[in-house]
Amino acid sequence: MTWLRPIIILAGLIAVWQVVIWATQVEHFILPAPAAVASALVDDWDLLLDNAGITLLEIVIGLVLGILLGCLTALTMAASTRARAWVLPVVVASQAIPVFALAPVLVVWLGFGLWSKVAMALLIIYFPVAAAFYDGLRRTDPGWLDLAQTMQASRWAVLRHIRMPAALPVLGSGMRVAAAVAPIGAIIGEWVGASAGLGHLMIQANARNETPRMYAALIILALVAVALYFLVDRLARRMTPWQSVTDPSRPANAITNAASKG
Repeated sequence: MTWLRPIIILAGLIAVWQVVIWATQVEHFILPAPAAVASALVDDWDLLLDNAGITLLEIVIGLVLGILLGCLTALTMAASTRARAWVLPVVVASQAIPVFALAPVLVVWLGFGLWSKVAMALLIIYFPVAAAFYDGLRRTDPGWLDLAQTMQASRWAVLRHIRMPAALPVLGSGMRVAAAVAPIGAIIGEWVGASAGLGHLMIQANARNETPRMYAALIILALVAVALYFLVDRLARRMTPWQSVTDPSRPANAITNAASKG
């Protein structure tokens, strides 16, 4: 009955939405009724779907590039103390400037097309992935590292067979956070300047006082974000299958592999 839970949650949210409208008598141009938004979803389905595809493409490209760049940065910092001294301040500085302030700059540099939105999503995704993976790499169980050193495993073998697998659960957490915040970057970029996408559609609908269409676009965006989160969550679980099945021999096997490869 797992499929029944989201239906109950959705029905409950719609009921609360309608009760709020009845209780507050809020104007329809501020908060339209669920029926009006449902009508907009049906009438504008093709338009919403086309723009959702563009926004989803921006989010997915930004997510993939952000995860790859974040992992590469974390591995670089973990592999070299000298590199960490140079790279870590840049990673921290990348979060010091608010994303809203960078959006107009990126639009000027990269234009109104796809890549300015991808860059916005990448900037938001990059830090949680890099920080989480690096934290996982440097918090490997010292006992495993000492045993690997005793068995004369090479530095690369230790990184590949012990430190990276040990850091994967933390990387999974960083990827989940990245999936949750990735739509923010794309939508901010579309608000600042775009010719298509759900954010662009919301701005247009707001300017034309087409509030039901604006809420319909927001609902589609929420569904895209939730679906993306659960896909990344499933991927993170597949990366760490030993978390669901306890295997006491796994650390020993990893160290043996590292020693044999070293």
